[in-house]
Amino acid sequence: MTIAIYPGSFDPITNGHLGVATRAAKLFEKLIIGIYDAPEDKRPLFSQEERVELARQATVNIANIEVQGFSGLTVTFAKAVKAKAMVRGLRMGADFEREFDLAMMSKKLSPDLEVVCLMANQEYQFLSSSLLKEAAKLGGNIDGFVPKHVAVALRKKVDIKM
Repeated sequence: MTIAIYPGSFDPITNGHLGVATRAAKLFEKLIIGIYDAPEDKRPLFSQEERVELARQATVNIANIEVQGFSGLTVTFAKAVKAKAMVRGLRMGADFEREFDLAMMSKKLSPDLEVVCLMANQEYQFLSSSLLKEAAKLGGNIDGFVPKHVAVALRKKVDIKM
């Protein structure tokens, strides 16, 4: 079975993430969305457990997608789940530089792990979880950018945090 991971913080998962995940699920026999615990450069709005549950609900109808939380090196997670590939989503040119650096580091750390980059769907090229959270905090309409259950959770979370 060919297993791929799609790692990230997914704080929260967006329709852009889901577009990449849905397409990746068609390329691999099993796709594991890996929700990273606590990125050093970010303070997640949602706990890892909340992010895992939001992603599970968003992908419940895709039979070959599984969602797991992880911490530590992504390549260690990939080895633990026997993944042969790591999927990354690209939105724009700036993403390419960062993803290229990550791919090269991953290749040094785990030479057998292939990195597969998929372009985000055109309508979500601009979308990031950070922009989404900012829009939600300022009262913007986020309905077209995330699944309904994520929009509800995000609105509740920013109301609590304000």
